[in-house]
Amino acid sequence: MVVGATRFAPAPTGYLHLGHVANALYVWGLAAATGRRVVLRIEDHDRQRSRAAFDAALLEDLAWLGFAADDGPLRQSADWTPYETALGQLRDVAPVYACDCSRTTFADWAREHGRPWSGSGCPGGCRDRVVAEASASGLRLALGEGEESWHDLRLGTHRDAPDREGDLLVRDRNGNWTYPFCVVVDDQRQGIDLVVRGEDLLDATAPQIRLGRLLARDDPPAFYHHPLIRKPSGTKLSKSDGDTGVRDLRARGLSAEAVLGEAAAAVGLIERPRPLALADLPELFA
Repeated sequence: MVVGATRFAPAPTGYLHLGHVANALYVWGLAAATGRRVVLRIEDHDRQRSRAAFDAALLEDLAWLGFAADDGPLRQSADWTPYETALGQLRDVAPVYACDCSRTTFADWAREHGRPWSGSGCPGGCRDRVVAEASASGLRLALGEGEESWHDLRLGTHRDAPDREGDLLVRDRNGNWTYPFCVVVDDQRQGIDLVVRGEDLLDATAPQIRLGRLLARDDPPAFYHHPLIRKPSGTKLSKSDGDTGVRDLRARGLSAEAVLGEAAAAVGLIERPRPLALADLPELFA
């Protein structure tokens, strides 16, 4: 019998906050409800921002909260070979080209045209200019035209163009493999067939499904995009929000069960904050 898997995949670029806790509740809860394994993946592809201290802290906080993965922690930085191999596969099936556009290039184009860049290519026309592959240039993949459709397990059926925000950046100007590239490669090689993440990443789904197809994954994973914990202003939490950081809540004397309850209530899993034990998750996701 083949057992599927989902994953919890924090980046070691800051401390865990309540938003991460909410995501973990969904990951472990849905894994329990569907009989899947949980893979703990440390997404440290950004070599400039990742820190060993954050890596250690997030493992400590997860253990304190009681979350135990079936596999991992697996770190992207442990072996870059799978990404090099995937890039080689992509060169055989789709255009991969160097790009010297920066975020400023995209922002300037949007300001001039009154809308963000959309569709194939990039604002600088790098594919047609044949930019040299150098240390100061990124690499983009032409995802192709058309649409991808999928059924989100919470939000229903969706359709979207994979190139709605331009061709996919797979390696940035600093030489880092990018998030949308790494997660597709990792999910495929680690047997992830259920992706559980915040609804802010819904728009990333179409390009990631198309990328998977180009890497010969014709059967994409299932997706579940859960609600986010938001500030009163409507913006989502970030790692700089000390008032919702797990370490700060621990320092204030809150128990692990109280922190779990705060996160669960903030995304509507329970009606109001109350101490919540991980043993209660199967009931919440039954």
